[in-house]
Amino acid sequence: MTGEGCVPGAPEEGAFAVDARDGRVGRVTGRSGPDVRLRPPGGGPEWDCPPEAVRPASPGVVLRARVTEINREGQLPR
Repeated sequence: MTGEGCVPGAPEEGAFAVDARDGRVGRVTGRSGPDVRLRPPGGGPEWDCPPEAVRPASPGVVLRARVTEINREGQLPR
C-alpha cells in the first residue's frame, strides 16, 4: 500500500493478503485508521487487520482466492 503510515512491504489495495493472526485470506480494500481492511474472496464481511499482521499471499493462495471469486461471480443472478 502506498502512502503515509504504511508498513513497508504491505500489500497494495486490491491485492490478496493473509491475516497472520488466524490465516484468513482477503483482498485488501483499503485502510481503517492504522489497520488494513480485508474482504474474503467471494464476498462477506470485511475485517480490520493490524498492519504488522498482514502478509502478502503466496501465488497458490492467490490462485485459490481468484477461483473462489470467479465461482461466486458465476452464481450471481444476472
